[in-house]
Amino acid sequence: MTSTTLQLSEPYGQVAYRDTGTGAPVLLIHGVGMQSASWGPQIDTLSATHRVIAVDIPGHGGSDPLPEAAELPDFVAWLFAVVTALDLGPVSLAGHSMGALIAGGFAAEYPNMVARVAVVNGVYRRNAAARAAVEARAAEIKQGKVDLETPLTRWFGDSAQDQIARDQVAGWLSAVDMSGYATAYGAFARGDSTYADAWGRVTCPMLALTGDGDPNSTPEMSQAMAAAAQNGAAKVITGHRHMVNLTAPNEVTAILQDWLSRSLTQRRTA
Repeated sequence: MTSTTLQLSEPYGQVAYRDTGTGAPVLLIHGVGMQSASWGPQIDTLSATHRVIAVDIPGHGGSDPLPEAAELPDFVAWLFAVVTALDLGPVSLAGHSMGALIAGGFAAEYPNMVARVAVVNGVYRRNAAARAAVEARAAEIKQGKVDLETPLTRWFGDSAQDQIARDQVAGWLSAVDMSGYATAYGAFARGDSTYADAWGRVTCPMLALTGDGDPNSTPEMSQAMAAAAQNGAAKVITGHRHMVNLTAPNEVTAILQDWLSRSLTQRRTA
């Protein structure tokens, strides 16, 4: 599936996205250093029943970057411009990593525009050590020092599926625009608590999904976000790490299909 572009109003410039299928809209938002193609397994399956739109976040793929000083609320405002320009109405949002922060912030800021929200490998209130580590990495990236091997080793195991996904991710990371990457990573590093207190006002069906081997987007984080939301559910996939939608594509897609089938008025039970 090829990517198309749309010119947004100032100051956002061009956004690139993939758009396929028909039905209720689902918008997929990737993580830092990735691009919309990283949702490939989910696009292929979910587009059989839904209209699926996968966007390149600012400074990634074919999308123009935000200013260097942009923070998470600026990425949320960018998403508002995208949803408005595409006239999606109440949309189901699923975000991975940085995309999860954007999706969660959007659900809090624009509840009438969100039908459902899913955070995949999302971060939530890092501890002091984790915060220091990610902020140090953000500073290195801003200085042009990029170490791809460390995150790839952290994100992937030794299975055949992991190695296939690792090669894909390495290609996307190697191709990313460094300025856009640095801006997004800085917002990601500083954004884990920006909307942390807002989950309590999110009433739509909410899913928090991660792998049990993800040391940065931990099961405890997913469980805490789901517990804070009014209609939240947490899922943890055993034996997988940070790129769970690529290393366990069938399981993740099945969980997303279940999330999409949940009634908009259905509430979780204790």
